[in-house]
Amino acid sequence: MKRALWFAICCFCGSVFALEIPNGVVVLTIYGSVSPSNQGKVTVFTMDQLTKFPQTTFTTQTPWYDKPVKFTGPLLKDVLAAAGVKGGDITLVALNDYRVEMPYSDVTRYPVLLARLMNNKPMTIREKGPLFVVYPYDKHAELKKDLYYTRSIWQLSKIHMQ
Repeated sequence: MKRALWFAICCFCGSVFALEIPNGVVVLTIYGSVSPSNQGKVTVFTMDQLTKFPQTTFTTQTPWYDKPVKFTGPLLKDVLAAAGVKGGDITLVALNDYRVEMPYSDVTRYPVLLARLMNNKPMTIREKGPLFVVYPYDKHAELKKDLYYTRSIWQLSKIHMQ
């Protein structure tokens, strides 16, 4: 019982901490079916806030680079959970307003990364940053398809939840 209570307190505190009022440049806005929010009816994150989530790192071959690349960042499912997302349709939106749909089942089935570092360095807009949605292509053969490559949106700036 004590373990369960401690776990619940830690999860609650982590969510509250992640949803502090942003102090800095907002790099990601999640809108639609979100609750709680930290800026009006939306949930926003600065890069500093995203670094406070547990970070995952994996190296994978992608169709955009000649050699395998090491990506680091929070799991997309953790960021969505902090915004109160429990399911629904996901629309990922890039800085240039390019949009792609992703089923919520992808974030529960695979460790989809909200990459903020590439080979241990922050990504500039020119380098597909500051945020890049990346799947662990080399760990799951079924991910080496155009279907998943097209969901790997770079220059991610917004997520619309329905």
